[in-house]
Amino acid sequence: MAGGGGGNTWIKQLVVGGAMLVAATGMHMAHMGNEWVMAALLAAGGLLVVFASCDLMIQSVEGLASRLKWNQFVAGTMAGLASNVPEVVMLGFVIAAGARVGFIVVMFTLHVGAMAFGAYSAILPRDDRGQARLPTPLVKLSTDLYACAGGIFLSWGILLMMLNLFVGEGETGQGEEMTAAQLYAIAAALIMVEVVAVRALVKNFSASDGETDGEQEGKAEPPATWGRIAALGGGGALLSVWGGHGVGDFAGILVEGLASAGYSQMVGALILSIFAVVGPFIMIGTAHAKKKYDVALANASGAVTQVPFVVLPIALVMIAAFAQTGVIPALPHGGALHIDLQTTSVVLLGFPPMLVLWKAIQDDGAVNWVETATMIAIFSLTLFFLGSE
Repeated sequence: MAGGGGGNTWIKQLVVGGAMLVAATGMHMAHMGNEWVMAALLAAGGLLVVFASCDLMIQSVEGLASRLKWNQFVAGTMAGLASNVPEVVMLGFVIAAGARVGFIVVMFTLHVGAMAFGAYSAILPRDDRGQARLPTPLVKLSTDLYACAGGIFLSWGILLMMLNLFVGEGETGQGEEMTAAQLYAIAAALIMVEVVAVRALVKNFSASDGETDGEQEGKAEPPATWGRIAALGGGGALLSVWGGHGVGDFAGILVEGLASAGYSQMVGALILSIFAVVGPFIMIGTAHAKKKYDVALANASGAVTQVPFVVLPIALVMIAAFAQTGVIPALPHGGALHIDLQTTSVVLLGFPPMLVLWKAIQDDGAVNWVETATMIAIFSLTLFFLGSE
């Protein structure tokens, strides 16, 4: 695993993407030019900057993994955690504009991430029987997270449904709104699971002698210095904020255009969710192109597991805090998040993807063609029906 190199492609991406973002910002400040031209500059420029940021973060994590003797999967998981930065930045702006839409976007990212995992499994190297073997940490640890997330979504969704059905409208608003305290409690429980899972991953599955990709060629290179690792990681994180902000601005313009054209809020949320997970998707593509399949799989799995245990709790804390501080208006009964058909359905329908992923991976530690087809079918249908509400 190389500790420092990675070429200078990211510099070209940063220069071109940065120029586009600066041009779009100038157009906005000068109130000149076509709005859709500005939106195109924001989208292309933001994506290029995120590309550059992901390249830097991959180099940083590779150096860290080489120093700490981590394997490819653990290194990829840590890189995946860092790639959530642009998504969180974008979600902050979305939630500030509307907590309900922001929450739905977060839940949609779970389904988009699950769909990406199913689609990526179709291009993995397979044996003569059509089996794509998966890394041990994914089989033994990620499946536990799928089961945990599925259980949480099922119980939470049923609870929301019962509150709305049996309590309904009333003076307290208990059946119509979730309070800030409830959101904080859910977020704390989810974060606790993630902390325990990351600790178990590093403690039990980080040994570098178990790499499945056969990527040993980089180990002869000296590892990057701690200063270089910190500089690459910090630079990647800052660039991801800049690029994520640009993509978020583009998504906002696009959603406003769709709303004015008469499309539902769920369609806008679906589009926003796709742009929200651009960081992990770029990580997957970059790692796969370099034939670092365990890194790509770690990010593909992380695009699913990190939604309920990293992105969702952060979003819940932002919703609660924004409602308490007046950034967003509190609901009529003082709550922070509506309980309605859309918020309930996106939570309750988070259960089937988790069940399918758990079963497909946990049974034999591999994915066959039937399981790949099943994942794509179920995940795409779930997205279709949610988007058509």
